[in-house]
Amino acid sequence: MTHRICQRVVKASKKTIPWLAWGLFSGLLLFMGTNVSADDSVTPLSGQELSLTGTLRLAKLIDQAYANNPSILQAREAWKATVENYRVTTGYPDPQLMVTWFPEPIETRLGPQDWNAQLSQMIPFPGKLSKAGELVAADARIAHLKLDMAVKETILAVQESYYELWYIRQAKTVTGQNARLLDHLRKISETAHAENRATLTDVVKAQSQTGQLQYDALLLEELEQTEITRLNGLLNRSPESIVGELETPSVAPLTADVETIYGLAEANQEEILMAQVGIEKGDTKVSLARFQNLPDFKVGLFYAGIGKPDVATPPRDAGQDAIGLQAGISIPLWFGRNNSRVDKAMAEKSMARAEKVVRVNAVRTKIRTLYFKTRNALRIVTLYETDLVPQAARSMEIAEVWYREGESSFTDFIETQSVWYNFQLALARAKADYGINLARLERMAGKRLTGDVAVSAEPAGKEQP
Repeated sequence: MTHRICQRVVKASKKTIPWLAWGLFSGLLLFMGTNVSADDSVTPLSGQELSLTGTLRLAKLIDQAYANNPSILQAREAWKATVENYRVTTGYPDPQLMVTWFPEPIETRLGPQDWNAQLSQMIPFPGKLSKAGELVAADARIAHLKLDMAVKETILAVQESYYELWYIRQAKTVTGQNARLLDHLRKISETAHAENRATLTDVVKAQSQTGQLQYDALLLEELEQTEITRLNGLLNRSPESIVGELETPSVAPLTADVETIYGLAEANQEEILMAQVGIEKGDTKVSLARFQNLPDFKVGLFYAGIGKPDVATPPRDAGQDAIGLQAGISIPLWFGRNNSRVDKAMAEKSMARAEKVVRVNAVRTKIRTLYFKTRNALRIVTLYETDLVPQAARSMEIAEVWYREGESSFTDFIETQSVWYNFQLALARAKADYGINLARLERMAGKRLTGDVAVSAEPAGKEQP
């Protein structure tokens, strides 16, 4: 009687083991789920908005854009995510635990099998994970180049907005000066008309010129607010934030020839560098495709809980639990799919080579266009600054003297004033265009192109890995 009671106690205790295993397994899942959701918050962009009053230099705006532009933050976090993916890709797959409990135990020679458990681990073929890691490393290099591109594109956008806003404000200044001058001319025409020295047409022409200047002033005011909003967006500021007076940009001559710029662009242009990384990535893909045609391995441990047999004469090893070692291998049997992996990787490698050629040709074409625009803008600046604007100012003074002396008409006087006004605007536009096109050209070259190009420092826009 005592022997049977002991057997029931042992059997009952063994039946509690699978429930304990299930409890541990559930607790492990709950713990993992808690860790996954523990750090689920997103840190927003924060920081006090800097004041941009007084005279502003372009370098200060670039620094603030680099620190606060959300596009740069987005690209930086994307690069970090790709870097973290390296450990995910190169790590072994998670081991698998399988627990089976039998409501109706399976009878064996040694006793009823109440439950069993299997623990297994997949082991990829040696070299497969390292090749996959090389792919992730290539993706990380591409992500870093995209970060550099985001920084440089943001800097270029700030430069373009800076020069455009400077031009608009310069045009407003010229328009204001011209409006005061035209008001003076209008009073002269009205006095001359009263004295029969000017026709009614001269008076109307002066008044119409005044109306046109008022329209220009209104247009420039709205353009200024639009450009300020654009610049504030690049600096991650409120749209209506005040932007102080801009420092007058210097016109430093371009010192690099087009062939030098071609070479700099091929060495520094992110799109070309990404295409080169794509070629190297294609080589890795081919190697990885060949590794994928090799088998993977699997090892494991098997454990079965055996209860005491309810027989009169149990065997000597009755109730002894079973332990087994497992080993397996995948069989890459489908040769058509395996060959297609390699062919696909070879095609992607050829595509990457062609893409690099396409990007090199596109960059050279764009450089040639920007090179012409930059040099032409510089020629226009020199022409207006040293010749046309001074001549127009002298012509306006002479026209006023001749009109007062009765040697020319009032219409000639108005025309010289209009020419001087248009030449002033053209000079400011040419200076802004030169700054914008030079910035775009330096963006393509990845280096400053004024002064000594051989020793010039690389402009801001390259993140440290």
